[in-house]
Amino acid sequence: MSNAKSSFTNELALGEFPRGDRKPRVIVTGGSGKLGRSTVKYLSDEGWEVISVDTRRPAGISEDGKSGLNGAYRLVEIDLEDMGSVLETFMTTDMAYSGIDAVVHLAAIPSPGQTSASRQFRTNTMGTYNVLEACRKLKIKNIVLASSETLIGIPFDPHPPESLPITEEHERNRSRRIRCRSLWARLWRSSMREYSTFEGWQKDPKLRYWNCWGYIDARDGAQSVHLSLKSEKKGHHQYLIAAPDTCMRMSNDELVKAVFPNVKYNKTAGPNDTLLSIEKAKKELGFKPAYKWQDQVGK
Repeated sequence: MSNAKSSFTNELALGEFPRGDRKPRVIVTGGSGKLGRSTVKYLSDEGWEVISVDTRRPAGISEDGKSGLNGAYRLVEIDLEDMGSVLETFMTTDMAYSGIDAVVHLAAIPSPGQTSASRQFRTNTMGTYNVLEACRKLKIKNIVLASSETLIGIPFDPHPPESLPITEEHERNRSRRIRCRSLWARLWRSSMREYSTFEGWQKDPKLRYWNCWGYIDARDGAQSVHLSLKSEKKGHHQYLIAAPDTCMRMSNDELVKAVFPNVKYNKTAGPNDTLLSIEKAKKELGFKPAYKWQDQVGK
């Protein structure tokens, strides 16, 4: 391995792993969640062997993990706070597989108020530590972590951003960020069923200004995960992932004037382009979000 081409994994690029004829194998934590289900399906469709790790089985999935919605995958039910279970699962489960090429860590309690603060801190912190420590012990170097948008300092209430659009180099982001192997921001993970709720925000821009009116379709989120896994960049990289537009019909000029009148605004190319810049992800990963909420309403 020491003579291998230098790559995103530091030792071996994904396509260089000596796997014989088997598919590349990836563990997805939180695979039963909204983003997790889309990621499991996307990776399965792209030729990955997927092991979904979660504390629950998603609705409509059989014991063998087969479903017309999610494709075929293996589900392993464990508690990520249990280091022994995490390490064992990353090694093998009942000899069904051996050797993991990559890990996608999506499992977390995404926002305050869903449980007690102490439980959220313990679950998210210990779960992430155990996942990363297991990867270190097993020399798994291709890792994608997802965070909620609060990583970059939002909600922007009561503290407005320094400037718009927001980028990965946002000032509060630099001061608060924990650098990880590959990071992308998980925003409002919308399914087609939820797009109907967007209409209720149109009359009052302050209903969604806390994250600069950002959102991401779960299918585009899954695309970004796959692109991150395929990247051959070395080291630690952070990316904002969002839909190409805001969740508002009101133009950015009107939104900024109404809500952030004193914030420096670098005018976007389009009147409704996202205010959470995805330029870095587009340039470095080839990210091309395909789903806009106005195209999905009524489908």
